[in-house]
Amino acid sequence: MEAYQNHKIKEVALIDRLKFEALLSDLSAAFINVPVSEVDGKIEQGLQRIVEFLGVDRSTVWKVSPDGEMLCTHSFALPGIQPPPAVIANLVPVWESMVLHGEIFEISDVDELPESQWREKEYCRDQGGIKSIMFIPASVGGVVGGFITFVSYSVKQAWPEELINRLRLLWDVFTNAVERKRADQKIQKALVEIEILKDRLEAENLYLKDQIDIEYKHEEIIGRSDVIQRVLLRVEQVAATDSTVLILGETGTGKELIARAIHRSGSRRNRAMIKVNCAALPAALIESELFGREKGAYTGAVSRQIGRFEAANGSTIFLDEIGDLPLELQSKLLRVIQEGQFERLGNPHPVDVDVRVIAATNRNLALAVKEGRFREDLYYRLNVFPISVPPLRDRREDIPLLVWAMVEEFSRSFDKKIERIPKKSMDAMELYQWPGNIRELRNVVERAMILSSGPSLIVDVPDISAAVSAPSLFISDMERNHIISVLDRTRWRVRGTHGAAEILGLKPTTLESKMKKLCIRKSDSTS
Repeated sequence: MEAYQNHKIKEVALIDRLKFEALLSDLSAAFINVPVSEVDGKIEQGLQRIVEFLGVDRSTVWKVSPDGEMLCTHSFALPGIQPPPAVIANLVPVWESMVLHGEIFEISDVDELPESQWREKEYCRDQGGIKSIMFIPASVGGVVGGFITFVSYSVKQAWPEELINRLRLLWDVFTNAVERKRADQKIQKALVEIEILKDRLEAENLYLKDQIDIEYKHEEIIGRSDVIQRVLLRVEQVAATDSTVLILGETGTGKELIARAIHRSGSRRNRAMIKVNCAALPAALIESELFGREKGAYTGAVSRQIGRFEAANGSTIFLDEIGDLPLELQSKLLRVIQEGQFERLGNPHPVDVDVRVIAATNRNLALAVKEGRFREDLYYRLNVFPISVPPLRDRREDIPLLVWAMVEEFSRSFDKKIERIPKKSMDAMELYQWPGNIRELRNVVERAMILSSGPSLIVDVPDISAAVSAPSLFISDMERNHIISVLDRTRWRVRGTHGAAEILGLKPTTLESKMKKLCIRKSDSTS
């Protein structure tokens, strides 16, 4: 009879083992060629089948982060069983240390834990009264990346060595599936990053094509006048920061060159500066140009396109003619500057960017604010560090330097050699008001180079009396015009009774110094 009972026990054990082997085989087969998107679901189904087969109450898969934190990733518990904590951090220090060292731990009765594991006892009690527990770590490349736990609340569960070995095989199957998913996620993330970089590089190349023919081929800002040296000092002061810069100046004064100088001298110099001419873009397209669009965002949007802010991420964006930006887009620009976020057209999800903003205008933005054409909050946000670029008529001593620099450039382009410029031509250029500033000077020099047939460059300067320019609002121009007006009244007599110095309330030497500084000559007379 005893022999028969022993036989029956062995037979039941064999049947149970075969059933368990079949279960393990079935679960292993379920992960063969399983799509990555289905891995999580398959693991949770596997946990459920193991819990039901073993008669335990809960099984949980944990991920070990690089800093040693243990995060719950998958779990199955029978109805009424308390779920595991989302994170384990110093809750069970002895067990956490064992996991990190790759040690398997099992106990059938937590009441038998030694006093050194009192915190582990408390954890089991706080978790609703765990009676038995086992955990099996898994290593990848010698580093523990996770572990699986089995807990029982209702009975004191035995953990025979044979069972542990088979559960290790199951955990290996789960681990391989999880690692395959993580590897796939890394690949997908890398592909997304590559796609973003590809889009950004394509955008940079596209936008840089618009900037190849810049106004000045020579990179240095040329000039030794006091006014331009003060501008360069301001450039040096702000370049090392990421502060927003507002460049003010008349058309053709070289505001873009100042922006490039700031960018090249700053920490973002290794990335291309992206330029946007707010006046040149149609109002209907400027939003998608600045912030990008999704496919189908509007009629004609047949593909996804990143905007110039996204292309300038990590670099500088130069917003030329900012005063012409439509009022309805100014709030979006303000948000980008303040929060570093915007939305593409057709996509409500915010895009984060790190962009330095340099803006430029030839308009009076303060007046535009008063007239309601420009947002006051955006004006103050842009006007953090203003730089005023002087007109060419305020830096006449720089004209010879600029002219010779342009001559050298055109000499290479036209394969012509210029050895001299007649004094008459140079004097005429210094006397002319240059309402178009450096851009106009460049056009005049280029035209002279085209017409030149010898080593001497004859420059045909526009008629001074025919030059038309809007009244300047710069204090230096207003002061200059007022002094010339007074000198005209005194027939250019500086000293003596009723002389210009007396009328202006200045010492004669002070007036003469101002006349020299402002390049005032008798030929400037308006009478």
